[in-house]
Amino acid sequence: MVARTGPFGGMASRGPLDTLRDLRIRLVSDPWFQRFAASFPLTRWIARRKGQALFDLCAGFVYSQILVAFVRLRVAERLALGPRTASQLAADLGLQVDAASRLLRAACALGLVAERGEGAYALADLGAALLGNAGVSEMVEHHAALYADLTDPVALLRGEAGDRELANYWSYADPAQAAGLGRNRVAPYSALMGASLPMVAEDVLDAYSVRRHRVLMDVGGGTGGFALAAAARAPGLRVRSVDLPAVADLARSRFETAGLASRAEAVGLDFHRDSLPVGADIVSLVRVCFDHPDDRVAALLASVRRALPAGGKLLLVEAMTDERTPERVGDAYFGFYLLAMGAGRCRTVESLRDLLHQAGFASVREVPTRRPMLARLLVAEA
Repeated sequence: MVARTGPFGGMASRGPLDTLRDLRIRLVSDPWFQRFAASFPLTRWIARRKGQALFDLCAGFVYSQILVAFVRLRVAERLALGPRTASQLAADLGLQVDAASRLLRAACALGLVAERGEGAYALADLGAALLGNAGVSEMVEHHAALYADLTDPVALLRGEAGDRELANYWSYADPAQAAGLGRNRVAPYSALMGASLPMVAEDVLDAYSVRRHRVLMDVGGGTGGFALAAAARAPGLRVRSVDLPAVADLARSRFETAGLASRAEAVGLDFHRDSLPVGADIVSLVRVCFDHPDDRVAALLASVRRALPAGGKLLLVEAMTDERTPERVGDAYFGFYLLAMGAGRCRTVESLRDLLHQAGFASVREVPTRRPMLARLLVAEA
C-alpha cells in the first residue's frame, strides 16, 4: 500500500480501490470509450444520464434565466387561476404568442409547469412551490447581483474582481462603517433576509420549543422576523431583536404594527463592537455566523456566552456543510455566494462545535430540522 497526499494536505493510504478509480477516470475521459458507452446497451442509460448531467452544468445559467423570466412575469400566479394556453397568456405577459410559447415550453422542460392537452399549461410541483415561498422568488430576483459578480469567477477566486455588486448590496460589508448606516442603506438587504426567513423560522421552532424560556434575544435579528415567529409560538415569551441601529428601527416599527410592543423590544448596537445586553435565557443566531470570518464569529460567540446565564441556551441556525462530502448548497452555492459577498463561509458542524466550545459553551448538540438544506440547528448550553 502506497502513501499519498490526502485532500486536506494529510497523508492517506492508497489501495486497490484507488487504482480502480484511476482506471475509471481514464476510461471516462477517453473519447472512444464515451462513444462505446453511449451505444452499448448495458451502459447506454448510464452514459446518457451522465451526459445530461454534464450538459445541465453547462446550461445552468440559461436555466436560471428562464426562472428569472418565469418569476418576473408572474407566470405561476397567472396559472394558479387555471390552465391556459400561450395565446391566452401572451397579452397578460406582454409577449408575442411565439415568445410566450417558448417560455412555457422551457418552463415545462424544467418542471415548473406541465402540459394539460390542447396546448394548455398548468402549474407543476416546482411552479406551485414558488407560490408558497415568497423568499425563493426574492432570491431569484436578487441573483442578478450575484451573477454580475460571477461574470469572471477566476478573477473572483484570485481576489482581482474589484468592486462587487453583492458586497455593495450587503450593508454590513465594511464593519467600520456598519453602525453608521441609515434606514435606506439597510432596508433592501433586510427585506431580502426577511422574505426568506419564514420557512427557516418554522422549521427551527418546530424542532426546538421556546415555550420553556422566559426571554429570547435574537442577535443579528434584522427586522424582527424570527423574534415575531418565536413570540407567536410562545405567548408568555418576551423577545428582543438586536441589530444595527437603523435595522433595529425597522424591527421596532414592525413590533408596534404587530401589537407586540409590550413584550418585544429592538436594541440597536454593533455586536462586533458593543456588549450584548443580559437578561435573556435563550439567544438565537439565525444565518449570522456564516456571514463572517472565524475571528469575528469566535468573538461573537464569546459575547453571547457572557450574556447568557449558566444553563442558558444558544440556537445557532444556518446552512452547514458536511466535513467529508462537499454539498451543492453549502460548498457550491454558498461557497461562491459568500466569496462574492466578500466575507464568511459555510462551515461544518464540527468546526462550529469547536468554535462554540472555545467560546465557553459546555455542550453542543445538533437537533434535526425538517429541511436541513435550508438550515441546520445546533443547540449549545452555557
